Amino acid sequence: MLGINRPDLPPALSGERRDIASKAGRLSYYAVGSGETAGPLLLIHSINAAASAYEVRPLYEHYRRSRRVYALDLPGYGFSQRGKREYTSRLMTDAIHAMVSEIRNNHGDAPFDAMALSLSAEFLVRAATENPQAFRSLGLLSPTGFNRSTPDDAPAGSTRAMPKFRKFLSLSGRAVFELLTSKPSIRHFLNKTWGSKDIDEELLEYDYLTTHQPGAQYAPYAFVSGYLFSKDIQSFYRSLALPVWMAHGVRGDFQDYSKAPLFESRPNWTVTTFPTGALPHFEALDAVTRSYDDFLSQRVPQLSGSPSESR
Repeated sequence: MLGINRPDLPPALSGERRDIASKAGRLSYYAVGSGETAGPLLLIHSINAAASAYEVRPLYEHYRRSRRVYALDLPGYGFSQRGKREYTSRLMTDAIHAMVSEIRNNHGDAPFDAMALSLSAEFLVRAATENPQAFRSLGLLSPTGFNRSTPDDAPAGSTRAMPKFRKFLSLSGRAVFELLTSKPSIRHFLNKTWGSKDIDEELLEYDYLTTHQPGAQYAPYAFVSGYLFSKDIQSFYRSLALPVWMAHGVRGDFQDYSKAPLFESRPNWTVTTFPTGALPHFEALDAVTRSYDDFLSQRVPQLSGSPSESR
C-alpha cells in the first residue's frame, strides 16, 4: 500500500507557533521578532502540491531583525486544518481575513504590510479589495494571473476548475499524490521552479515531510484541478489603490508575465524583475529585500505613531 509512512512534521519556521479558530477552520501561524516603527509584516506561502510556510523562510528570518513578522499556514497546509472539504479562493481569502484580525488584535488597527507568493497573491489581493483599510501595502512575489492566457475580463467568480479531473483525483485516493510527492518528483518540480538544478535542498526535505502528513492531498488536488485559479483576477489587480510591489524572476517554467507591463505605468505599482527563478528570495535575498525596502520607504506612507506591543 502506498503512503504508509507518515513522518513527524517539525515547525517550518522559528519563533512561536499559534493556532486560531476561524471561519476557514483551524489556522496555524508563526510569529517572531519585534519592532515599534515599521509595524508588522504578514507573509503568505504559495499554493502547490508541496506548499508550506518554509517557502517564505528567507524573508521571515531577514525581517525578524527589524519588525514583528507573521507567517500563515493556509488551509490544507502545514499545521492548519487539512482534510476533505472544498478548497476555494473564498476559503483561502477568509483565512487571510482571520489572520488580519489576529494581527490587529495584537497590534491595533493601524494598517500593515503583507506579502504573498505565487497563487496566494490572488487571495491577498481579494482580501485587500474587501478590507483595504487593514493594509498599508501589498507585496506580490511571483504572482499568478499575469500570463498571456489570463483573460482581461472574465465573469465574476469564474475559475479554471476541471471537474472531471478533480473527480479522477478524488477516486485515486492518495495514489496520484504519492507519485507527485516522491522526492524525485519534488526535485523535478523545484528544478522547474528554479530554472536550475541548484535548488534549496532543505526546502526539498521539508516539502517531502509536509506532503506525507494525513490529509495532505486534498488542498493540492483542488490546486492541480484548477479550482483555486480565478479567471477574473485581472479585474482585482486593476482595482487596487494601495501601494503594490510586484516582483518576479525570469528563469524556469514560471516566467510568463506578459501582462505585467500594463501595470508598470500605474502610480501605485512598482514592478521589478530579478535574474532568478520563481523564488527569488531564496537566490537573491539581499537584492529582493533591498528592492522591497526601497519601495516601502519611497512609495508607502509611513505609519503615524508606533504600533502597540504584541501580546
